[in-house]
Amino acid sequence: MTEPTHDPDLDAEIAGIARSMERRTEPGRTALTVAIAVVVLLATLALPYTGAVRGWEVLAGLAPDLGVLPRLFTFTAVGFGVVGSALALATRWWALAWVCAVGCGFTVVDGVWAIWSRQTVVPDGGTGPGIGLVLAVLAVLVLAVSWVRIALRR
Repeated sequence: MTEPTHDPDLDAEIAGIARSMERRTEPGRTALTVAIAVVVLLATLALPYTGAVRGWEVLAGLAPDLGVLPRLFTFTAVGFGVVGSALALATRWWALAWVCAVGCGFTVVDGVWAIWSRQTVVPDGGTGPGIGLVLAVLAVLVLAVSWVRIALRR
């Protein structure tokens, strides 16, 4: 009876494929949720964040009198919510899914602080949070929950 041959090259290739698959995620139907939340987040940049100031104006730095929290929220929302999510969906890297989960989680907290910072200036004649800011925080919350679900599936 003949013994099966042992091919070390084949074993190395199989081990490489296994390592590659261990680093990947399979978002499944949650990918659609992430994609919709990213589109909503992008749409909020055209809506008023506070008063007549739109989200893209905050991102571009055209509204310096708003304070640091709305601007930080806008940058982290676009960074983690839009760019990070697009990269994580395209590459399906598990580590990038965790970066998006943690980053979007931080962005939610920052967004709630941004809303609070706009509410505290209303008695002094400032403008409160706009619909764009509130919807952006909700979209990032959906992204954070979705990315945690995707990252924990592995």
